[in-house]
Amino acid sequence: MTLSFIETEEQVLVLEKIKEFIPRFAEREHQLSELGSFPFENIKDLQNIGYTKLTLPKDVGGKAISLYDFVLFQEKIAEGDGATALSIGWHLGIVKELAENRSWQPDMFSWFCEEVKKGALFNRAATEPKTGSPTRGGKPETLAVKKGDKWVINGRKTFTTMAPVLDYFIISASIEGREEIGEFVIPRHEKGVYIEETWDSVAMRGTASHDLVLQNVEIQNKFFTDVKGAQVKPKGIGWLLHIPACYLGIAQAARNYAIDFAKSYQPNSLNHPISLLPNIRRLVGELELELMQARTFLYQVAKKYDEAEDKQSLQAELAAAKYIATNVAISVVDKAMRIVGAKSLSEKNPLHRYYLNVRAGLHNPPMDDVTLSLIADDVFKSNEKE
Repeated sequence: MTLSFIETEEQVLVLEKIKEFIPRFAEREHQLSELGSFPFENIKDLQNIGYTKLTLPKDVGGKAISLYDFVLFQEKIAEGDGATALSIGWHLGIVKELAENRSWQPDMFSWFCEEVKKGALFNRAATEPKTGSPTRGGKPETLAVKKGDKWVINGRKTFTTMAPVLDYFIISASIEGREEIGEFVIPRHEKGVYIEETWDSVAMRGTASHDLVLQNVEIQNKFFTDVKGAQVKPKGIGWLLHIPACYLGIAQAARNYAIDFAKSYQPNSLNHPISLLPNIRRLVGELELELMQARTFLYQVAKKYDEAEDKQSLQAELAAAKYIATNVAISVVDKAMRIVGAKSLSEKNPLHRYYLNVRAGLHNPPMDDVTLSLIADDVFKSNEKE
């Protein structure tokens, strides 16, 4: 239970607001298995309590919540609905990243903060059909061409999470005549900006991660925010822990369902609920232990990140937290389904959706092979120093 990880009065106040939404989010969750679905009401609920502004820095009037806070809140939201948590997590995480790194020019960053304060939603669109995940180092085929004091951009981006409600897209593009990769902000209502509803994933369908199509989109020069160098490389930044927090939240929801089922289900072959059966108790013990281990490691890494001066040195631990939590979430949902039995495969039962949704975590960055390679590199480097 996340209850044991609550440390401050401020966390309690935010969680109390979020908890009011959890039954509502869970009630709407089944609607998000339909093609073209999106949790519009859930996102609006979170905007209405100021949740989308919580990672803004204090020097612009924000709360500047810690990574630990962010993980705590995101896990609770995912307990109600995973697609809502993953979607809004990208926005808050990007705000946190830009606040920490200050990689944009001060004027542009101030503009960005003002837009967020007004309720605007941002997300990155970096993945492309031929490059795959940007963390693999592929150069974008999206092209930015300088025309006077403007940029003209053409390309297609995939996996644009929260596409139906985003106000701005932060995209990567190759710059004509240069080796660098540029980062640009694309306002949603610019001419030539289209959302093509391609998202037919069986997992996390409610994130509406459609394609972003850019056809001769003209933007002002101020929207050219950053140069990424010859390749887009992961920075190892902590805000990506919103991903494992989301999948642990889904696993917690599956655990809760299975426990309630075991306590109430009594077949006529027994004179007691199945919660008293040894095999059921063993499964419950196993899944609870896995959740304890994954959650303890996740929150420990988040706290370490908040306190660290050299945050780059924690790349392996951040990746490990995602690896552990995501794989534990898959295991926990599987055990929950074993407790409930064949009923868990029913279209009306949320467990089959939890089962599909947690598997999406394997394909969120960093992927398992990257994590294991990163950890191995750390091991060999540390061994050389001994």
